[in-house]
Amino acid sequence: MPNNPTLHLSIGHALKTVGKQAEAIDAYRGAYRVAPDFGDAYWSLANLKTYRFEEAEIEGMREYEAASTTKLVDRYHLCFALGKALEDRGQYAESFDYYERGNRLKREEVRYDWTRIDKEMKLQIEHCTPALFAANQGSGCRAPDPIFIVGLPRAGSTLLEQILASHSMVEGTMELPNILALAHRIDGRRRIGEEARYPANLAELTADELTGFGEAYVRDTAIHRKLGTPHFIDKMPNNFRHIGLISLILPNAKIIDARRDPMSCCFSGFKQLFAEGQEFTYGLEEIGHYYRGYVDLMAHWNDVLPGRVLRVDYADVVGDLETQVRRILDHVGLPFEQACLDFHQSERAVRTPSSEQVRQPIFTSGLDQWQHYDPWLAPLRAALGPQAEAHTP
Repeated sequence: MPNNPTLHLSIGHALKTVGKQAEAIDAYRGAYRVAPDFGDAYWSLANLKTYRFEEAEIEGMREYEAASTTKLVDRYHLCFALGKALEDRGQYAESFDYYERGNRLKREEVRYDWTRIDKEMKLQIEHCTPALFAANQGSGCRAPDPIFIVGLPRAGSTLLEQILASHSMVEGTMELPNILALAHRIDGRRRIGEEARYPANLAELTADELTGFGEAYVRDTAIHRKLGTPHFIDKMPNNFRHIGLISLILPNAKIIDARRDPMSCCFSGFKQLFAEGQEFTYGLEEIGHYYRGYVDLMAHWNDVLPGRVLRVDYADVVGDLETQVRRILDHVGLPFEQACLDFHQSERAVRTPSSEQVRQPIFTSGLDQWQHYDPWLAPLRAALGPQAEAHTP
């Protein structure tokens, strides 16, 4: 193999995607053998979720993370990997220290402002009214092909995708950027500090424009469809912020809200180093505020678009898989197939951090892992407010 750690890493990612875990592990190890302080190699091993680090690997990670010569990007990758390695060993205090350090370093890099996103969500509530949807009834592209799975990352969306994509009439694709790009396009170019035009300007769009946007979405996403099935899944979680737009341009699309207990969901996001996006996850306060905004916005969609979105709770799926599978298929309008219960036997490629977990039968061990870290989660509880104490209704 060549002396290029990035190439080893890319090979590992490709092998992981198609379920060849042993070969992926060899490739990731090959990456850090070429470049011992290459943080992404260690994080990629941790991100398998099922890999357990050896003592020598942990000591090596500690050494490189502490070295003054280690680059910032490698340092925060090493921090997240050490957090996972020590969590698996039950060393929760030290594990949290590394998770917190990695998040702090990443947060300083992305410079996320939670108030801006909070304002964007409130604008959706303000402008996406019953009157808007009533005025545009009958508009949009009538294609029933798309199934949107929305919510927060680490809320069980990959599991729901795997269940649905095991159906003979559904294809899983990936987290498609098309809706986010369309919202950005409708908003138009703005100067710094200039007020957003979207979503207020949704009321200005004509029926032909709405139909055209929907047709373009179906046409542009066709490149990701390989199986010729009637339906496909768009698993971009952030699409929950644009359910109004989706409903206007694709009125026959189905939408599923993957919901997870607030503390569990938020802390799971805090532990995750994402390849891109999801900047709100790199701080306990930031992710708590984001979760509250998400709950408020989903409640709004349920009010103004009753029956449009099916909420599926992760704990309910774990507790009674068949009942939830039948609910999901009824919502999508598909007949029951046993393969949806046997989703872990699917050989489809999975690109998200949960790829190895969804190749196993349902397990309950992940529901309350956050409780090991409860002594350090006061900022999250404060940001969540009433949401922290009970599962949202």
